[in-house]
Amino acid sequence: MSDTGTAGRLSGAPSPKEIWGWFARGEVGLALGVVGIVVLLILPVPAVLLDVLLSVSITSSVLILMTAILIKKPLEFTSFPTVLLVTTLYRLGLNIASTRLILSHGHEGAHGAGNIIETFGKMMMGGNYVIGVIVFSILVLVNFVVITKGSGRIAEVSARFTLDSLPGKQMAIDADLSAGLIEQEEAKVRRKELEQESTFFGAMDGASKFVRGDAVAGLIIVAINVIGGILIGVMQHQLPLGEAAASYTIMTIGDGLVSQIPALIISIAAGFLVSKAGVEGAADKALVKQLAMNPVSLGMVSAAAGVIAFIPGMPILPFALISVGAGVLAWRRSQAKPEPEVVDLSAEALPADQEEPISQTLAIDEIKIELGYGLLGLINDLEGRRLTDQIKALRKTLAADFGFVMPSVRILDNMRLPSQGYCIRIKEMEAGSGEVRLGQLMAMDPRGGQVELPGEHVKEPAFGLPATWIDDGLREEATFRGYTIVDPATVLTTHLTEILKENMPELLSYAEVQKLLADLPQHQKKLVDDLVPSVVTVTTIQRVLQALLRERVSIRDIGAILEGVGEAAPHTSSITLLVEQVRARLGRQLCYAYRGDDGALPIITLSGEWENAFAEALVGQGEDRQLALAPSRLQDFIRGVRETFERAALAGDSPVLLTSPAIRPYVRSIIERFRGQTPVMSQNEIHPRARLRTVGAI
Repeated sequence: MSDTGTAGRLSGAPSPKEIWGWFARGEVGLALGVVGIVVLLILPVPAVLLDVLLSVSITSSVLILMTAILIKKPLEFTSFPTVLLVTTLYRLGLNIASTRLILSHGHEGAHGAGNIIETFGKMMMGGNYVIGVIVFSILVLVNFVVITKGSGRIAEVSARFTLDSLPGKQMAIDADLSAGLIEQEEAKVRRKELEQESTFFGAMDGASKFVRGDAVAGLIIVAINVIGGILIGVMQHQLPLGEAAASYTIMTIGDGLVSQIPALIISIAAGFLVSKAGVEGAADKALVKQLAMNPVSLGMVSAAAGVIAFIPGMPILPFALISVGAGVLAWRRSQAKPEPEVVDLSAEALPADQEEPISQTLAIDEIKIELGYGLLGLINDLEGRRLTDQIKALRKTLAADFGFVMPSVRILDNMRLPSQGYCIRIKEMEAGSGEVRLGQLMAMDPRGGQVELPGEHVKEPAFGLPATWIDDGLREEATFRGYTIVDPATVLTTHLTEILKENMPELLSYAEVQKLLADLPQHQKKLVDDLVPSVVTVTTIQRVLQALLRERVSIRDIGAILEGVGEAAPHTSSITLLVEQVRARLGRQLCYAYRGDDGALPIITLSGEWENAFAEALVGQGEDRQLALAPSRLQDFIRGVRETFERAALAGDSPVLLTSPAIRPYVRSIIERFRGQTPVMSQNEIHPRARLRTVGAI
């Protein structure tokens, strides 16, 4: 026995468990199901089995309808075109199988094709053949002319507009990715959704033709069964004409109804699916929210129903009930507090019966955006690119880049601003302002030149570069010319980003530092306990962190920063020396942040002459130490820095200025006045494993 089993396994014969595993796989089950449908077209099916298959057809159509109603968006049911094809093929197979039974056993009576077909035929006909034929014809017309044709048209238009808008949506994703508002993974997900959306509506446009063809086939099959059945019954089985007409008509109409009712249900499901485009949430919630939330509309319904109720001859009770119900609902909706048009990201809503304390008016908003009346649409952008969503993504990005969460942003309207103007305030003081044009796009030349397209020529608010507001219809031409294109919300968000980076030290308050220390991992809290307050105060840590942020150095590695403070604090109370010690600890991070595309750190060195000049110009001790450089020498240094860095920029480099440790803070204090984004590093901050590439010298 063992030899036989071994031989069987060696010869490649599958075991029963493996065979069962194949059948349990979804693709194998689907393939077998399709083959089974094809078998229905060929082999005869007994009446008992046909009843089972028809019951599966009816219940599966109900499942498909419920799924289409309850999903939140069409892309959750992307398999619907395939389901539509399989169910249509399944019904046609059942039609042929039932036709074979009707024509073969119709002379035996109305039960010859199974109980379901007989019951449907008798129930719908009510003993009258004409009634049955009319009801069946109406169902086919409703399915074919109304539902299927309408669904097909919606799918056709949706497919066309989806394909037309695809390039614009892809550009919007690329713009968000370039602005840092989304990550690469989220961009991939959005592109995948766009691809699925275009494919889905295109497939739905073609799949609707299956239902239309199914309805036509149902009419033809019914006509063939009635005429053919009567001829077979009269001529072959010698039945009286009346008896043959009764038997075959009942079975034919029952067969048609059993086929057309599932087809009608699935057509309704297709209509729900394609008409849900642009509507979020389940169908019931969407309909209630959009139909029963307007008190004016409900009031008009109540008045109309009340007038109709008093028309002579009209039934009073139903219209009176509708009038009262709509009136009550309209009154309740009118009493409800309307939703605010402007979103406040910082404050939580107060209960309706609680007034805002007067002391709340004394509170200062850390970050505030004031919008002109014409820009309120940025908050509820229908395309999903809302300003609030972009600001949330911006705060998340800045937290990852710089190590602390920016305060919440409050968005308000300000009627004193221009209609399409905005103002960004930091601690109630204006930090920046500008104007954007809703419905238009800002185009910029990456080379810094003026955009040569018709539109309104302006200055980009964040960096002051030449820009032009163009119509959306010029998007493709602007892209072809290599211009950078951004939408109004992104323009505002980019401006906000630069302002936040400039004001990060002020936004890092004492409370924020305490929160950073409290949120440290458990294994680092022992370090905080050892330092605060015995060695340094929280205020000292705050000033060190602010000094790092002033040079746009990330404080995310708070553990290394605290270690550097703890190492230097016992020997000095100078914030400048503490910062230099911490920067030396962050050498790996600094070299990585400023590296070039080739992985090397591009540097511009300071000549020995300037090193000595700065060292000799330092006067005082400790915190009182200052740089006393002659104005003429200072102008020479500024001129040399500008010329050297401009040459490096023309070569495509973004270098750092490398100095000795003793003079780095003072060189930086000069550089930040005219080149605030230029990093200045000392030799102590160069990590041993960093590769250096000298691109110039001053």
